[in-house]
Amino acid sequence: MAVGTELVQKSQEAKEQAYCPYSKFRVGAAVLTSDGTVFTGCNVENASYPLGLCAERTAISKAVSEGYISFKAIAIASDLEDRFISPCGACRQFMREFGSQWDVYMSKSDGSYKLMTVEELLPSSFGPDDLRKGKNPVGNSKL
Repeated sequence: MAVGTELVQKSQEAKEQAYCPYSKFRVGAAVLTSDGTVFTGCNVENASYPLGLCAERTAISKAVSEGYISFKAIAIASDLEDRFISPCGACRQFMREFGSQWDVYMSKSDGSYKLMTVEELLPSSFGPDDLRKGKNPVGNSKL
């Protein structure tokens, strides 16, 4: 089985845990770390809408909380049948924090997927390198 297929399957499984009583739009994600560990996440809505979490940010945050900050790929799943699920702008920027050259598998409910990189989803992006010493106008960054 290919990496993309396995990761999409895990994201579909994560989607089953989605807490989405308001939108009813279930999303799951599975992120693959550089050492092959997989972390999953689902969307978690909140009555105060802006406080909800997307599946992608949930999965990445789980990985980071366990000490992982280097990723190979992420897969995203939803119940959409007619098009591939695409990460929102906030998730694209969140993924970009950890690099621009990792794979994003955007899937349909049947398991088929479209492969793009973070760079392709967020071209000419702003990231950690833009805040490194010498580029930070404040000059107190610990990056």
